[in-house]
Amino acid sequence: MPAIEVEDLSITYGSTVAVDGLSFTGEMGEVLAVLGPNGAGKTSTVEVLEGYRRPSGGRVSVLGLDPIADHATLMPEIGVMLQAGGVSPGVRPAEVLRTYASFYADPLDPAELLERVGLTSVRRSSWRNLSGGEQQRLSLAMALVGRPRVAFLDEPTNSVDVQGRQLIRALVRDLAHDGTCVVLTTHDLAEAEKVADRVVIIDHGKLVIAGRPRDLTSATGSEEILFGAAAGLDTASLSEALEAAVSEVSPGEYRVSAEPTPATIARLTAWLADHDQPLADLRAGRQRLEDVFMRLTRESAESDGSDTPVRSRSSRRRGQAARR
Repeated sequence: MPAIEVEDLSITYGSTVAVDGLSFTGEMGEVLAVLGPNGAGKTSTVEVLEGYRRPSGGRVSVLGLDPIADHATLMPEIGVMLQAGGVSPGVRPAEVLRTYASFYADPLDPAELLERVGLTSVRRSSWRNLSGGEQQRLSLAMALVGRPRVAFLDEPTNSVDVQGRQLIRALVRDLAHDGTCVVLTTHDLAEAEKVADRVVIIDHGKLVIAGRPRDLTSATGSEEILFGAAAGLDTASLSEALEAAVSEVSPGEYRVSAEPTPATIARLTAWLADHDQPLADLRAGRQRLEDVFMRLTRESAESDGSDTPVRSRSSRRRGQAARR
């Protein structure tokens, strides 16, 4: 049985359809990244899974339970990390973790957890005096103190420095290794590509694609070449040399609409050499997850006939403690 199941989910706000027939699953021992543009329906979907919003249609289950009907039974089995808020400004990390630990029958040791997230040195500082990255790490600890079987993490590395990101990635991977289903929502696609076992991309409330990052980045990159070079190249001249359309998708980032054959790659590098231009980056036959995301959501918007994603979604969440 999957850890989470979303089947034909719909969520409406009045006449606005925020989620429309969405289906996907998440397994135990898996990091599942739920991705999408702002307003795509990610937050609304996750709030339904957490039991904080009623679906308008369809069915969801978490650990075989209905998040609304079985809310009290489910709460001790899940952990929720908010992107921001939910903590009193004057509370100290050690205090808040001891409080959260008291909600569970078999919690992690608060002192050990503070050490794992790198906050032992600031355990007596108030929330308001923590840096943004330290607040994020404490929010993660709050979500994990109850040994959740399913953990919902909202932008866990937001405002976190490089060392903190590495620490959080390791914690997330450890959770999955220990059998927890981790549902990760993030706008950091490079982060998702590094840590996720599978990704689900949502746009306009509908499923765009789901799969393992390495499968998505290889399977969808066979008909174009992406490369980096100096901004402002003569794309008309390069297009003529390659006999394929070349566009500058962002300053210094280029797309060649051609299959990445050895002959095409050779012509590209020869043209750059003839024009004394260094090659900064080359992705042929394999894209970054960000490239896949941008292309698929662009196509989704074009097929939907709209350039603006649905924006009706909850603008705030209540703190975890209050929800219990």
